[in-house]
Amino acid sequence: MKNKIKTALISVSDKKKLKPLLNVLKKNKIKIISSGGTYKEIKKLKFKCLEVSKFTNSPEILEGRVKTLHPKIHAGILNKRENKSHLKDLKDNDFENIDLVIVNFYPFEDTLKKTKNHKKIIENIDVGGPTMVRSAAKNYKDVTVITSSDQYEDLIQELKKFKGSTSLNFREKLSRIAFAETAYYDSVISSYFNKKTNTNFPRKKIIHGNLIEQLRYGENPHQQSAIYSNSLNTNLKQIHGKQLSYNNYNDIFSALTISKSLPKGKGTVIVKHANPCGVSAKNNYLESYKSALSCDPVSAFGGIVSCNFKITGNLAVELNKLFLEVIIANGFDSNAIKTLKAKKNLRLIDGTNFTSEEIHKFVSFNQSIMIQSEDLSLFSKNNFKIVSKRKPTSKQLKDLIFAFNVCRYVKSNAIVLASNETTVGIGSGQPSRLDSCQIAINKMKKFNLQNDNLVAASDAFFPFVDGIEKLVQSGIKAVVQPSGSLRDKEIIKFANETGTVLLFSKTRHFRH
Repeated sequence: MKNKIKTALISVSDKKKLKPLLNVLKKNKIKIISSGGTYKEIKKLKFKCLEVSKFTNSPEILEGRVKTLHPKIHAGILNKRENKSHLKDLKDNDFENIDLVIVNFYPFEDTLKKTKNHKKIIENIDVGGPTMVRSAAKNYKDVTVITSSDQYEDLIQELKKFKGSTSLNFREKLSRIAFAETAYYDSVISSYFNKKTNTNFPRKKIIHGNLIEQLRYGENPHQQSAIYSNSLNTNLKQIHGKQLSYNNYNDIFSALTISKSLPKGKGTVIVKHANPCGVSAKNNYLESYKSALSCDPVSAFGGIVSCNFKITGNLAVELNKLFLEVIIANGFDSNAIKTLKAKKNLRLIDGTNFTSEEIHKFVSFNQSIMIQSEDLSLFSKNNFKIVSKRKPTSKQLKDLIFAFNVCRYVKSNAIVLASNETTVGIGSGQPSRLDSCQIAINKMKKFNLQNDNLVAASDAFFPFVDGIEKLVQSGIKAVVQPSGSLRDKEIIKFANETGTVLLFSKTRHFRH
């Protein structure tokens, strides 16, 4: 069903791209109504336009807060063109149809980025715009609604194709987009007030997101997938390689989360299937990568490397020796890019602007969503209590904090063995903590020379002495674990009997 457009109402915050659209409206003899800054812009572009206040015979009031909230506006949009009762109401009140509504909203989201002034933020909550859009979207059988300047070209082509009319399919598609636009806009406002009032878990939770990319598939080829962000991008810049997959993104976010928890400008993280298989915070960049790789070079094959620094040419040569899916860094120098681009499918990601600021993590299943605050706080020695008679050296303490930090990003049950701020064995994802200990020890014995400076971290307490006993028997000199077991005293006793340094963390750090 084609609907002829005779009258259009335009009220836009984003005034770009108006001229080509106005030319087409003029060519099709479409009457234009507008208000405020949009009216001035249309007149400036030398097109005819009727001001809303003259159309409604009602002045703009309350400093512009009320201008389009008027029965003549909404009756003109909402009336059903084939409903006799509606037609009679319009005739009795001397109202007329509005067939096209072009509106985009006050830039509330941009305002949040520019100011923390609550009064300014409140004044950038659009009321009239979303109201008109909802009215037009509801009556899409008769009215066309445009909510973005990106849709102007589609509208222009539609008007050209149907000689000043629009098709029902076109109007229905735009209606769907319009309702998503108003819902998104309201969700941003809702999130702002939740944040302002420290309401983390409101009775009704609204989640908003922008489509960043529809991915080739999900975890497996038969699954559909897309990535969304509550900003306009992920703050990741891909500078080379083929399209990222669902699994790539999962690993990238895991690797970056660990990287950003390390000291600024330091550290290499290697991830496989969202689990770290090697981490080193050594100062020398080349040594840092080689040390991280030595933790488990077999698992690193086909993995992701995240460097918490800018990659240079000599490191790029070393990286190219191993098959990797993705390399992330805080930039790449020209020699590194030239070297790494030799592999056409290797994805290179600049993660300089990535930050782990989101305070909540979402996990969904079926029609349920679980939300929790993220485990991102940085550790210091104040987070731990020395409970053994033997005290850690400053080097041991540094290694213990490093190992415990890495441990919280390993799938539980998790055990991390470390030396010189480098992982030397990682046991992950086992139902038994004892099995995780054994896996970590096996990795260490297979790939790393044992030394006298080994420490171990556990993401939760040892429920029995057998776990810490196995670690000590393998050469571990210091252990850090959360407290809370019924057998904590037995663990402390064992540590004292074997001369092992033992630290208790005040918090547990499962990651499932």
